Amino acid sequence: QLPRKAVLYRDRALTEMDIDALLARRPNLALIDELAHTNAEGSRHEKRWQDVEEVLAAGIDVYSTLNIQHIETLNETVARITGVRVRETVPDSVMDMADEIELVDIPPEELVERLKQGKVYPADQASRALGSFFVKGNLTALRELAMRTAADRVDAQLREHMAINAIEGPWPAQERILVCVNESPAAREAIRVAKRSADRARVEWIALNVASTRSETMPEADKDRLAATLRLAERLGAELATLETERDVAEAILALARDRNVQRIVIGRPRHRASWARMTSEDVAGDLIRLAGPFEVTIASEPEEKSARRGLRLRRPTGDPFAWSEAVLATGVAALCAWGADALFPVASLALFFMTAVIVVASRRGMGPSALTSVLGFFAYDFFFVDPRLTFTITDRSELLTLTLFLAASLVTGNLAARLRARIDAQSAIADRTNKLYDFSRRVASAATADDVIWASVSHVATTLRCESVLLLPREGTLQVVGGFPPEDWLDLRDQSAAQFAWEKGEPAGQGSDTLPTARWFFLPLVAGERRLGVLGIAFDDDRTLPRTDRRLLDALVDQIALALERLRLTEELAATELATETERLRTALLNSVSHDLRTPLVTIIGAAGSLAETNLSPAARKDLAENIREEGERLDRYVQNLLDMTRLGHGALTPRLAPVDLAELIGSARQRMRGVLRDHPLRVELVADLPPVLADGVLMEQVLVNIMDNATKY
Repeated sequence: QLPRKAVLYRDRALTEMDIDALLARRPNLALIDELAHTNAEGSRHEKRWQDVEEVLAAGIDVYSTLNIQHIETLNETVARITGVRVRETVPDSVMDMADEIELVDIPPEELVERLKQGKVYPADQASRALGSFFVKGNLTALRELAMRTAADRVDAQLREHMAINAIEGPWPAQERILVCVNESPAAREAIRVAKRSADRARVEWIALNVASTRSETMPEADKDRLAATLRLAERLGAELATLETERDVAEAILALARDRNVQRIVIGRPRHRASWARMTSEDVAGDLIRLAGPFEVTIASEPEEKSARRGLRLRRPTGDPFAWSEAVLATGVAALCAWGADALFPVASLALFFMTAVIVVASRRGMGPSALTSVLGFFAYDFFFVDPRLTFTITDRSELLTLTLFLAASLVTGNLAARLRARIDAQSAIADRTNKLYDFSRRVASAATADDVIWASVSHVATTLRCESVLLLPREGTLQVVGGFPPEDWLDLRDQSAAQFAWEKGEPAGQGSDTLPTARWFFLPLVAGERRLGVLGIAFDDDRTLPRTDRRLLDALVDQIALALERLRLTEELAATELATETERLRTALLNSVSHDLRTPLVTIIGAAGSLAETNLSPAARKDLAENIREEGERLDRYVQNLLDMTRLGHGALTPRLAPVDLAELIGSARQRMRGVLRDHPLRVELVADLPPVLADGVLMEQVLVNIMDNATKY
């Protein structure tokens, strides 16, 4: 058994599976119990099934165990059967990864007996379990559910075998299942229903979210619930799709279903809505059922703990509290203006003052305050301007009709003005995101160096999302922080581990993700094509999660950063290639030039040596030939030395060795080496008297002087 790893959690020492030790040992097979287990806070992954995924990715086979109540798509069904909602669940995609599934089944009576004997849980825990979850009826239902799940798996394997071996059978057409997702709690159950149906039919399924101006103005709690629901759909293997429309939502959904060859549409059970709400907004569920035609529509019920609440529910006013005060103030101003107009010059249509107040409030504050302004205007008009005045009594039926029409018209007008304001706000938000992306693309396009791209990236992400940002790139074999805004050059161990995971796996990690969710930073890999270039991290001071709309903006920014870094990399590679090509061209030209210089002294040496071989030469002639051989040999030595020095310079291996040098002695030594070459050339040396020694490399400086004199004699 592998020793467990100690994890400190709330001043308590807990033990978890040591995944690093397991990966280091690299066995052929690992036995890992409790696949649905939640790891202690501070572990690399939040869930044990994520540990198993990493172990499998390392090429290690795994045997594990899982209770039927922990499968994600069966979570709601188990809750209905047992009355207990299991919080530890495993995505169905993990089940799909299994090569084999073995059903471990015993009769409920035997399991109850094992519980009583303390073979499953300790005695005190077993007694509580027998009184709540593990009652005989629950166990029987769970046993049947496990058998059905195993049967679905066997059926899928059979169809796969028939397809591989070309066995004829009643194959289903390539249809798809579409599940409509919104911020309702029923949407999560709709996703589970769609997932189970898609698995049984072995077809693809799509999770569709309809985006409108209302999406931009939803409360943050609804936005977070919608984001969590979409993450669940993505984790269960759905294809995510977004449909942008402002009206006729049901028709737009059906049109998309026809285009994608959808056979079945799954929606959450719509909540009970007041009559006035039905008049001011679409009944998407009802319209879908009415217009479905050939489509099969399945309605998934809301979780019981949510749907059990019945009766009238009044929402607590949300948003800016001054908006509601502004509604009261606008009504008061309208009443004063109407009172003054009625006193100075009687006006028949005093209700227009209140209608104006409704439009102003709706355009500034939205639907809720405008509705309050309409109601307050109704009562103010009745109290101050309908006889008998200063009472709420209405004696004239025509006045009652006028007031009723005024209230209806003001509500409709306020609703239209509020929707127009919401659309303007949404378009402004979209334009703002577009401008931010354009500004960033323009900044990184003008960046000439990697440092410019890094600074532009972290500063723009931080100012755009109002967060802290950090960029990590591979340096010297490790992932290092290369930029941050505000300036940041260090991450703690947990954040560094999350960044390393995002870099190695190419998946998001850190705060709000499935891997190391307790980290402060959220990291996204920078990927261009198949190449991972680095990691971008963001963090918020209040530790809040990233809203869904900002996540889409962040994904776009990450893609832009990756493309900018890839562009720089390609530019650097192109420059290096051009430099190598030019260097090779110069080297070739140099060798062509030097080959002549090398051949000339060699020809002279060979010719002189051949002449010396003759025996009839005078001593003076022999001396001249020997002198020529020596001079040409020294000349050849200078060429070879220069070539060696150039090679050393090209590789950065030529380092000057500085020491005090007498210039007169240096010049004299160079003249001595060049005496043969300078024989036919006058050379005048002028030196200041009492010149002190200079700091130089005597050998290299002498070679410099020799080369200069050699070139002077040639040219």
